[in-house]
Formats: sequence, structure tokens, C-alpha cells
Amino acid sequence: MLSKEDLIIIIFMNNFWTNIVRYPRFFISSMIGLILIILTPFRNLFKTPKLRLFLIYFSLVFISCLYFIIRNMVGL
Repeated sequence: MLSKEDLIIIIFMNNFWTNIVRYPRFFISSMIGLILIILTPFRNLFKTPKLRLFLIYFSLVFISCLYFIIRNMVGL
């Protein structure tokens, strides 16, 4: 027969593992929300043709600079 302390430990561990199982879902939904919040201003820039061209140009320059920096850091 289980004592009162054993039952409390079992209940505590059950809650612990329930929280551990729910953590990845919370993490994924938090990351998706963060990405959506960050990308919303850029989506609004795409509505204006002039700003759309600027955003595309800026994105290409940013990616190419990042590529060259990482390539030189690695030594390729």
C-alpha cells in the first residue's frame, strides 16, 4: 500500500512530466509569434511599390554582406 508521502511524490512527478511535455509546444508557438511580430512591418512595406524595391534591394545587400562575412570568417 502506498503511503501519503508516496502519493504526493507521484502526483508531483505527474505534474512535472506534464509540464515538460507541454514546453516544446509553448516554445514553438512563442517562436512563431515572435517571427510574425518581427515580419509585420516588412509586410506593410511591400504594399508600396517604391518601398518594395528598396526592401528587396536592402535584403539582397544584407544577405550578400552576411555571406561574404561568414565566408571570410570561416576562411574559405
